[in-house]
Amino acid sequence: MGKKALITGGCGFIGRHVTEELLDNGYSVSVLDSLVEQVHGDEGSPPGDRRAEYYLGDVRDPQLVRRALKNVDLVVHLAAEVGVGQSMYEISRYVGANDLGTAVLLECLIDHPLERIVVASSMSVYGEGAYEREDGERYDRASRRKERLQAGEWDPVDGAGRVLSPIATDEEKPVDLASIYALTKYMQERAVLIFGQAYPVETVALRLFNVFGPGQALSNPYTGVLANFASRLANGEPPLIFEDGRQKRDFVHVRDVARAFRLALERKSADGQVINIGSGNAYSIQQVAELVAGAMGLPDLEPEILNKARSGDIRHCFADISKAQELLGFEPERRLEDAVGEFADWVRTTGAVDKAAQMRRQLEERGLVS
Repeated sequence: MGKKALITGGCGFIGRHVTEELLDNGYSVSVLDSLVEQVHGDEGSPPGDRRAEYYLGDVRDPQLVRRALKNVDLVVHLAAEVGVGQSMYEISRYVGANDLGTAVLLECLIDHPLERIVVASSMSVYGEGAYEREDGERYDRASRRKERLQAGEWDPVDGAGRVLSPIATDEEKPVDLASIYALTKYMQERAVLIFGQAYPVETVALRLFNVFGPGQALSNPYTGVLANFASRLANGEPPLIFEDGRQKRDFVHVRDVARAFRLALERKSADGQVINIGSGNAYSIQQVAELVAGAMGLPDLEPEILNKARSGDIRHCFADISKAQELLGFEPERRLEDAVGEFADWVRTTGAVDKAAQMRRQLEERGLVS
């Protein structure tokens, strides 16, 4: 019998794939999940692999967490509320689930020694990604002022007002928290790593970039951008794009992410490290919308460019994955442009309720769109 892992949030999009990855590689798995309605709808039973053992409830329930930890050697901590925009007005919900949830888990681990915990952090902790000036000098302090955004000037500038060029973001780029969601993810990351310095447990934080693939919550408007675009297209509506669509992101397939979590549990060299998990490629958001529309057979349904900015959004951020390659032996196997067809096929067989307009209205009513 192999080692036993507990996956918090294991019924979620990423969690189901991590569960399958570990089970297929000889681990036994317990899953703890609260089946949040916004993500799971009204599912009465846990979605996922029947080979796993399931504990349904909140990670903030210490009695439940202690039961789920029975005979566990390793923990993958994925349980979290996800969404930059929503975090800006449902603040207590995000802080409670993400930060208090992590605190309860760590307190339970004091009395349950184990080998390693791997926590899901986020590229959102960087705020803006790394940039360089015209002379090639790196610039890590990029930010955007509200007045410039209201004027439709989307790109960050340096102190002299010169537009900066985005470059791949590595783990040395200083953290710059631009949303409540980012703040909670950074707390999760740091709490786990600090815990590992105080107690005899190995710890790893994976900063995930934009994860995509079959199984995303298509009816949750605060989930990944590909799912948002696909939900709109599946309902005959154009994708909604904030700003001008030229902002760049890194999209990494969920199966590659699941493999990264397994490697982070296994590789001794990962202990105590913060590691980017992305594809290493940069895509503009408009390019992504066009890829999804083409894969769904709707190439003429052009995206609606809103030319408005959301509070908490950043302009460019894509991953330098050299550390993951070195410490984990991680190499992405599925590029967005090659895997979007599989994603579109899955969307066509799955009911998708388009709630993007509702999301936009909720943000605008709170003054979070300018």
